[in-house]
Amino acid sequence: MKKNFVTFCIMVIALCSCSKDEYIDITEEEQLLVNDENDDTVVNDNDEIADDLANDSSILTLPDSPFNYANILLPEFFLNNDVRNEDNTPNNNEITDNGATLGRVLFYDKNLSLNNTVSCASCHIQQNGFSDPNALSTGFNGELTSRNSMGLANARFYENGRFFWDERAETLEDQTLVPIQDLVEMGLTLAELEAKLAEQTYYAALFTNAFGDENITSNRVALALSQFIRSMVSYESKFDEGLAQAQDIEDNFPNFTISENRGKQLFMSNQTRCFDCHATNVFVGDDARNNGLDATITDLGVGGITGNNNELGEFKVPSLRNIALTAPYMHDGRFETLAEVIEHYNSGVQDNPNLDNRLTQGNNVRRLNLSDTDKQALVDFLNTLTDNEFVNDEKYANPFLE
Repeated sequence: MKKNFVTFCIMVIALCSCSKDEYIDITEEEQLLVNDENDDTVVNDNDEIADDLANDSSILTLPDSPFNYANILLPEFFLNNDVRNEDNTPNNNEITDNGATLGRVLFYDKNLSLNNTVSCASCHIQQNGFSDPNALSTGFNGELTSRNSMGLANARFYENGRFFWDERAETLEDQTLVPIQDLVEMGLTLAELEAKLAEQTYYAALFTNAFGDENITSNRVALALSQFIRSMVSYESKFDEGLAQAQDIEDNFPNFTISENRGKQLFMSNQTRCFDCHATNVFVGDDARNNGLDATITDLGVGGITGNNNELGEFKVPSLRNIALTAPYMHDGRFETLAEVIEHYNSGVQDNPNLDNRLTQGNNVRRLNLSDTDKQALVDFLNTLTDNEFVNDEKYANPFLE
């Protein structure tokens, strides 16, 4: 029924949930709990528990049979343009319906914080593309995180698989346990997490359905949360409708306005080179980049983790899917609107030693010289990436009865 689960190394690394410096080192004992090679806990999608245990309907609104998370039929037009190559799902934690269902409950459960006041969903809100409409998020004790909460839509599509703005987490599995232990965000130790979840009666059935028995470990929490987050695929926007009709991203889309088609053309052009950094049909980056936010770097970004001076001020390039819903923008939430973001790239890029070469021209910072009409066209195009089906889909919504 089960397949062996290979070693996971949970590292002390920051998250798309944003805090940068306040992370607790995972002790050797805790790491052994997470890295237990004999924890035979991953269930194949086709090897589901014969008789799923009933969920507690007095607390949770879950369907009798789990939602389809494991076998979402993604259309060919979405997967072409090298999207398949971006998938960071590991072989030892493929999505299962019961695993993602457990992950959904964990994602919305405030018991994952020290004083039961915040959950993962407190900083990653479905209606906002699983981001936070505030520049910085509020943790369990009222303190603010040091970075903006990144949207989670299409998080599975980022080839190097790293998470957090400074990419300190090597995998999503690594990432999920960090905010739980963060002194600003949720404030628990892994041992406290396991003890608290064991006290909640609804988890016995959920863990059994997902992993074959009711044993609660932080390792399994990481696996289930990762499955739920990777299941968050957004592919039903106006852009997708147009791509399905045109079958070629470079052609005009019949469902687009003149301005939206102009914006798409500009986005992919050598004039802007937007598509060089936000590539494929999920509009995701290929690596962390320095995009010229500051001439003098104040947030070290990736360089602060690696110690490489050439990476100072570099940050993860997230997917632009649902970008109109995820304001404010950048790692510190400095831009409130898409118009401000476009003006930054048009005229506001600051020179610094690590500026990405796609933002330079010769020895100078490249200016786009966009007209007001073209800037609006880019905004109009980015708005076509909004997926209303995704942000209203029940299977990603809060399962707890209020």
